[in-house]
Amino acid sequence: MQKLNLTQSLSQKLSPQQIQFIKLLQVPTAELDARIEEELEINPALEEGKEEEPEKSQEEEFEDSYEEDLGRDDHEVNLDDYLDDEYSGYKMQGDGNYNSDEEDREIPISSQASLHEQLISQLSFLKLDERQKIIGQQLIGSIENDGYIRRDLEAIINDLAFSQNIETDIDEMEEILRKIQSFDPAGIAARNLQECLMIQLERKEHPDDPVVVHALAIIHDCFDEFTKKHYSKIQKRLDLNEDEIKDAVNLITRLNPKPGGTSDGLVRTQYIIPDFILTNNNGKLEVSLNSRNAPELKISRSYADMFDAYDKSDKKDKKLKETVTFVKQKLDAAKWFIDAIKQRQNTLLRTMEAILQYQREFFLDGDETNLRPMILKDIAEKIEMDISTVSRVANSKAIQTEFGVYPLKYFFSEGIATDSGEDVSNREVKSVLQGMVDAEDKKRPLSDDKLVKMLNKKGYNIARRTVAKYREQLQIPVARLRKEL
Repeated sequence: MQKLNLTQSLSQKLSPQQIQFIKLLQVPTAELDARIEEELEINPALEEGKEEEPEKSQEEEFEDSYEEDLGRDDHEVNLDDYLDDEYSGYKMQGDGNYNSDEEDREIPISSQASLHEQLISQLSFLKLDERQKIIGQQLIGSIENDGYIRRDLEAIINDLAFSQNIETDIDEMEEILRKIQSFDPAGIAARNLQECLMIQLERKEHPDDPVVVHALAIIHDCFDEFTKKHYSKIQKRLDLNEDEIKDAVNLITRLNPKPGGTSDGLVRTQYIIPDFILTNNNGKLEVSLNSRNAPELKISRSYADMFDAYDKSDKKDKKLKETVTFVKQKLDAAKWFIDAIKQRQNTLLRTMEAILQYQREFFLDGDETNLRPMILKDIAEKIEMDISTVSRVANSKAIQTEFGVYPLKYFFSEGIATDSGEDVSNREVKSVLQGMVDAEDKKRPLSDDKLVKMLNKKGYNIARRTVAKYREQLQIPVARLRKEL
């Protein structure tokens, strides 16, 4: 016998307006123009520009009718209700919370030839037949941004067979690869770091120089020991004295481990466009939105005028009803988008102003040690918003100050207790830790245990595992790898 069970569940469903807002909140300023342009293209009811005759009463009237409309069942379309809506005065424009002096500039793009183009150009000077040139082009196309070929040559051979109908073997591939490895920049097309360094050393102007010879021997015969800085083992194995090891290591460390990075044309030059501008007027801090955050948008006058035409029409047939439904959807979508932009601006400003109040001392002098411990929850409670909303702002936005441009997540950090009972930002501890490592004797670098003792003496109550974590976050190697001859 079948039984019927009744269960209750609670679920949260986001409205189209909320989804629109969440998506726009994550869009950085540099991409906002493109996102607005995209919306303008797909929605004819949305236009860019100022309203010719803005009427505030019409805006308020429309907003009231819009709120009532949200609570209705959208499955039944009431033509008379549509005709009562007033969209013509609805607009969105800058509200004075942005920097009017900010100029919109195009992001500069490097005009030099890309690394790929440079290598193809050099390939054309080799005496190769058409088939070999295609193999060379395939190899060059496999070079990654840092200048290495990490794909297995067998895989490239298979690509040539399937895509170019060219049969080749490892010997021929190796031969053409060696020719490409003679191109500039030195070290290009290497398959690993060891080969990259070997290529650069072999191309030195004086290959018989003892320093070059010793460096080649170290990379060729003792590469593993070199990467671990086991210099005493290298000295014993190659029968070199301390000065010879030191000179050879100095030469190796001056080589380029990422030859692809030497090409300015490899990737586009990226510039951070700040979302906020901070000004300091004699100690009075004022934050404003970048002007790109405040585009002027409005509801299309022609679409609004359609409602007037329908209102005067005596026809109420099905076709007219469908037309009105379409126009209504476009007008609603335009209003939702404008509302989302407004809400985005408001949320950005409220979040940044809360951060500004929390970290005021830092924004006055730029001293990292003045940063207070601050987590997402602190700001969320201050502005009475959800933590996820603050997180979306913090993870994708930046502010321009007189000390430079900072990502907002820079200002968030956990607290570390001190002997005085006061909590300080872990950024302050990291700054002190970095200073200790910078000032250490490189012949006898400080171990994590010694760093812990030094930090404890300065009043920071910190464990060894925390020091190790901070050291890794600062990309500081362990003491053994920091040792210099």
